[in-house]
Amino acid sequence: MFTKANAEPTRLEKVIDDTLSKLQETDPTSDEFAKIVDQLEKLHKMLPKKESWAKPDTLIPVIGNLAGIVAILNFERANVITTKALGFVMKTRA
Repeated sequence: MFTKANAEPTRLEKVIDDTLSKLQETDPTSDEFAKIVDQLEKLHKMLPKKESWAKPDTLIPVIGNLAGIVAILNFERANVITTKALGFVMKTRA
């Protein structure tokens, strides 16, 4: 998601771009077109997997904690908190 704006394409990406340009010049009904498409599929499988910046199993507790904090703060506006309501918020793991 957050990539460098001036990042140069890798050698593999350059090969994929060259193959795509060959594909544009080829007749879609020819046998060569099918070979190029197969080659592109193989090249795309070779690209490294890009990891997400946040995993769903991490986001769910964070969103739950934020919702709890917001609920506590909204309750605190109208009423006085007499218990240790902030004890319900999960502690961070160090």
